Amino acid sequence: MYDEDLVSIGVIRGAYGLRGEVRVAPLTDFPERFDKMEKVFVVGSGVRALMNVENTRTANQTILFKFQGIDSRETAEGMRGQHLMIPENEVYPLPEGSYYHFQLKGLRVYDQERGYLGILQDILETGANDVYSIKSEEYGEILIPAIKEVVLRVDLEKGEMQIKLLPGLLD
Repeated sequence: MYDEDLVSIGVIRGAYGLRGEVRVAPLTDFPERFDKMEKVFVVGSGVRALMNVENTRTANQTILFKFQGIDSRETAEGMRGQHLMIPENEVYPLPEGSYYHFQLKGLRVYDQERGYLGILQDILETGANDVYSIKSEEYGEILIPAIKEVVLRVDLEKGEMQIKLLPGLLD
């Protein structure tokens, strides 16, 4: 569903009003990014379109978007479920040592004692801390907590993550 070079920052939940506005649930920690947005990719159901943004505003913790050329409730409702996406190079910079999920997925994961473990497949958001799911040919699925004591180093340029497994995780 997602394009490799695009990152989802919101999902359209449906129409708002009668003049073609849509309700967007933000999928970003930086909702202020919507305030000055002029263009955004709308992707879903086989559609990928670069849309001009006429206006955005906030109402009841939802972002309302008005796109150029979308002027009726029916047309806006047809956009339900589509994602608002931006190129990876337009994401907001994070503090050092913090990463977007799309940057981590696909990294090769190495334990300091056992060597190569596998590929980081998925990131589970648990509340206290994320949990990384590593697909390993040797060990199957390995779940590791995303904490400083376990994740020693991330090298995005090399596509690698160095970890220190906690005792009992593979035994």
